[in-house]
Amino acid sequence: MKALVTGAAGFVGRHLTAHLAAMGDEVVGIDRHAGHPDLLDAEGLAALVRDEAPDAVYHLGGWSDVGASWEQPIDTFRVNAEGTLNLLLACRGLGARVLVVTSADVYGKVSLAELPLTEESPLRPITPYAASKIAADYLGLQAWLGYRIAVVRARAFNHLGPGQSNRFVCPALAERIARNELEGREVVPVGNLTPRRDFTDVRDVVRAYRLLVLDGEPGEAYNVCRGVDIAISELADRLVGMASRPMRLEGDPDLQRPVDVPILRGDYTKLHKDTGWEPQIPLDETLADVLDEWRARVGA
Repeated sequence: MKALVTGAAGFVGRHLTAHLAAMGDEVVGIDRHAGHPDLLDAEGLAALVRDEAPDAVYHLGGWSDVGASWEQPIDTFRVNAEGTLNLLLACRGLGARVLVVTSADVYGKVSLAELPLTEESPLRPITPYAASKIAADYLGLQAWLGYRIAVVRARAFNHLGPGQSNRFVCPALAERIARNELEGREVVPVGNLTPRRDFTDVRDVVRAYRLLVLDGEPGEAYNVCRGVDIAISELADRLVGMASRPMRLEGDPDLQRPVDVPILRGDYTKLHKDTGWEPQIPLDETLADVLDEWRARVGA
């Protein structure tokens, strides 16, 4: 199977391209940082897709920084919504199966009584990023209903693993801990520790993506998650517990977001039913891998 991956040079893209290659797929990775057409370059993108003629398209490219979407909401929306539309239009008549990856942030602010979140849960975005991902999600649905492009939508909950940018909470904490180990400091600055998130190892996530391309139902949305939520405070405590010297967490107002969704926990029953997928990598193994990576980076 020939697979085209947008955002191939990103955190998830690198793991996905490695997984696809390991499964025997021919992989064409595109990324604007590698000189390929930008998602907002409709003509260039269409020409590239036409020339490559893939059997499957994995759309990972786009704006991924939730916090920065508050400062740059227009750019966020254009890249995630208009960029997705450009890609889908480029896929018309191709006959490929297309996976549009969005985010659990589309569910927005939820109450405990509404958990776990299913694919039928209401969409109530809080951040500009979440609104842009809802647009991308529904553009995928329209492409199936209107153009009969075989689009499957993946709503990814929080994922972790080696290679993730320190703009995200887990690698940011891991980097601070690694620097403290090297420099002999004890304080680990942190932002809001109260939100609860459903974390999955990125290597499990990319397995789900390939299975969805193979067996997911066109037009359908699927939660990709572990089905268990933990507080950011527990995540931080687990990482600090892995440190080679005693450390303590200390709040830093500069690390606070304007608004944080209090809790997200998903239900992956639909994904399991249609593909057989379930998570395999324990959270502590993921955290240890992330911390070891940042020890190597800081040491270098």
